[in-house]
Amino acid sequence: MKRKLIAAIGVATMIAGIAACGSDKKDDKAGDTSKASTAKSITVWLTVDAQHNWPELVKAADDAIIAKHPGLKVKHEYYAWPDKNAKLDAVLATDHAPDVVEMGNTEMVPYMAEGAFAELDPSKFENSAAWLDGLKASVSYDGKTYGVPYYAAARIATWRKDIATAAGVKNTPANYTELTADLDKIQAKEGAKFSAWYQPSRDWYAALSFVYDAGGAIAKEDGGQWKGSLEAPEAIKGLNAWKDATAKYMHGDLTKDESDRYIVYGQGKSAMIYAPGWEAPSAADPKFDKTGGKLKDNLVNFVMPGPSGKALPVFLGGSDLAVPSKSKAQDLAAEWINDFTNTQSQTVLMSKGNLPNNNTQLATLKADPKNTVTATAAEISWFVPTAPGWGTVEKAKTLQDMLQSIATGKKSVEQAAKDADAAIDKVINVKN
Repeated sequence: MKRKLIAAIGVATMIAGIAACGSDKKDDKAGDTSKASTAKSITVWLTVDAQHNWPELVKAADDAIIAKHPGLKVKHEYYAWPDKNAKLDAVLATDHAPDVVEMGNTEMVPYMAEGAFAELDPSKFENSAAWLDGLKASVSYDGKTYGVPYYAAARIATWRKDIATAAGVKNTPANYTELTADLDKIQAKEGAKFSAWYQPSRDWYAALSFVYDAGGAIAKEDGGQWKGSLEAPEAIKGLNAWKDATAKYMHGDLTKDESDRYIVYGQGKSAMIYAPGWEAPSAADPKFDKTGGKLKDNLVNFVMPGPSGKALPVFLGGSDLAVPSKSKAQDLAAEWINDFTNTQSQTVLMSKGNLPNNNTQLATLKADPKNTVTATAAEISWFVPTAPGWGTVEKAKTLQDMLQSIATGKKSVEQAAKDADAAIDKVINVKN
């Protein structure tokens, strides 16, 4: 299933009045049953993924909360990813805010910084002590919790067994040295116009995984202030490793992003991709497979190894659920979220091809041969800086531009990193 996690933009103009309009009792937390709501209904906003792919899970959560609160009405509105935030921004400072809203995990930061969401008590939610690190980071701001992880998706490596075999490669690589040696054989066999590894330069999720693998980070916090850290030796080491791999194995357009990677992969001019798990199967769909059907039976997944000797840290895509601070039924909203994300519900989501929000259930997926690779990949993850101005950094495409300038040779790694840090420092501490 395709997930497009869009960065929240324009938040400041839409929710500027939230802080002034919110509760005077800043220490209250949503879900505090000592202050039970008298609301007769709650409104839940979800994306169309839930509507189309697991409506039975939505109904089960509704039934569970109604059983505890007879007569309660649960109203649902469903939105496509590109539409949701514009609608949300328009209502957050009004009396018409929803009680529960689904957010892409990278969308959370600016809303949390602006006070748009109510603080939650993680102890009220099942499996909170075992939430996946990447998702836990996405709902945390300034030491407090403002959301509940819903589900996750990890990035994995996929290559074509037929092409690997033709180059004399029999097994998937166990480490980065083996990976590059195998890709060297594939590249030599297929020729200079072929991409042994199709890796779009503007795919910052992949490139920054090399930075985190080397011990670096996009930015770091010190004394309450964030500062870009791409010039640090560790980050430079990771960027150089990514640059070297891209230069050797990526022979496609070096100005592209990852949005149509699955379509390009379907054209049969590359052996491997590193991408969310849905991309390779989508490439094998008859609509996109231009190889005469060769993809379907030749795709092999494996955990992407990193130059450090460990699995490459992954950026976990996924969704979170939050309670707007203007909700008049915060306790009921928190109850519904728990019913929708508890252990039983996560089992349903796992059956639909998603990763659970917690390590306990992730361990059960690892025991399933069909899910071992994705579940293992998700164990080591990273997340974007939870800084007030992170949304502006994403909107400006600072990381994408840095990476393209490196891949095309316009700038050295060091200069590109220095310029990116300067751009990040201008906005990262400024609320959107």
